Amino acid sequence: MAKEIEQEIAELLIRNHMTVTTAESCTGGLVAGRLINAAGISAAYRQGYITYANEAKHKLLGVKNKTLRKHGAVSRQTAKQMAKGAAAAAKAGIAGPDGGTKEKPVGLVYIGCYVQGKVTVKECHFSGSRSEIRQATVESALILLRECILERLG
Repeated sequence: MAKEIEQEIAELLIRNHMTVTTAESCTGGLVAGRLINAAGISAAYRQGYITYANEAKHKLLGVKNKTLRKHGAVSRQTAKQMAKGAAAAAKAGIAGPDGGTKEKPVGLVYIGCYVQGKVTVKECHFSGSRSEIRQATVESALILLRECILERLG
């Protein structure tokens, strides 16, 4: 049986003395929940932030109000600042069915990953129900996290 991705991530983090913190918006804590499923993750998981409102993104993660006004909550710029802000704070999207626009349709999600000074942001376009979009986002976030860790480890 194949190992779950969250278990792979936990083992990578622990073996390499790394920690992880999550900052989530449209996923509402689902990424953290998946990571916490992994045995031994308490050695690497520090804390998580669910910052659904722009005010929370600004107050807890240091996302600039100017960024939120100019680019919006669903943007590459906001995802990058959320990733960096969560890492700094820990010392370590649009899910639908409403809220989309022509420029930012339902299913548009930005996933940011900050690993040892490097930020990677991925733009994703998902379809389906609100729940399906959130689940697809979680899977993509975990895949990106694993890729970023492996890239950093060389």
